[in-house]
Amino acid sequence: MSGARRPSDQADPGGRSDTVAKKQGRSLAALGYTKPQTYEELRAVLSSGTVHFPKRLRQVAIFLWQHPSDVALGTIAQVAEQAGVQPSTLVRFAQIFGFAGFSDFQGLFKDHVKGSWPEGRGRDGQERATAEPNVNLHFLNGMVGASQASLGRIDKGFDIDSFEKMVDLLASADLIYVIGSKRAFPVTTYLSLTLSQQGVRNVLVDNVGSIALDQIGCIGERDAVLAVSFSPYNSITPDLVAVAHERKARIVTITDSTFSPLVKLSDTWLEVVESDFAGFRSLAASLAVGMTLVHGVVARRTA
Repeated sequence: MSGARRPSDQADPGGRSDTVAKKQGRSLAALGYTKPQTYEELRAVLSSGTVHFPKRLRQVAIFLWQHPSDVALGTIAQVAEQAGVQPSTLVRFAQIFGFAGFSDFQGLFKDHVKGSWPEGRGRDGQERATAEPNVNLHFLNGMVGASQASLGRIDKGFDIDSFEKMVDLLASADLIYVIGSKRAFPVTTYLSLTLSQQGVRNVLVDNVGSIALDQIGCIGERDAVLAVSFSPYNSITPDLVAVAHERKARIVTITDSTFSPLVKLSDTWLEVVESDFAGFRSLAASLAVGMTLVHGVVARRTA
């Protein structure tokens, strides 16, 4: 898309949306991109690293990246509440990308999710849960639906090339450091346990006693890091991975968007987006991908 006609060259009566965008910050046109015509084009711009957002707009970008079906099917008020911002912030975000307002921008997401079974299935699961009179079954059905949506998203767009590279780097490492905290910690704990059970030497960086930096103190260029991190990325994990990167260790990451600070530090990474229900987020897809990664590493080492 880079180097194509600017949005001001396209049909946009009066150039109003581009003018507003420039008033709000650095516009898409200023970066040499055309106005996105599809959700995939929007993702390409966001993942390019050339658009830098202030805190609230970055929060919107992460939510849009992770929850396209919610954006497509919700009202502006609903999307704003889920993203934790004001509706005006959504409008401002849309205008930066050359759209007159949020409803115009929302069309990209509506086109994207049409006929998307995994996304729709997750929403249907939540609707079934809402109709369940028993509060515990209501929650169980909701979590099952969120897990199904997360797993369906993996089935729909798994990056096998990145996965194979992750397997190669981990299988050739002298020692694997497994790093993750907060919501990612259950995932890394289980991955470390499974690696140990399969005879693969590894260190779980658990930060017990606030000694995480000491736990990676001996990491070197013959070692590798398996990091897991989810938004809002406010844990100690990026700092630990940065230390490993400085010491030239190989780094592979499981994270949930291109906005993760681990992406730029990693040799390769996989995107795994988990759906949530009633404020509780599934870990089904992360565990499934993690177990597959362990299986791949063990198979490569014993081949």
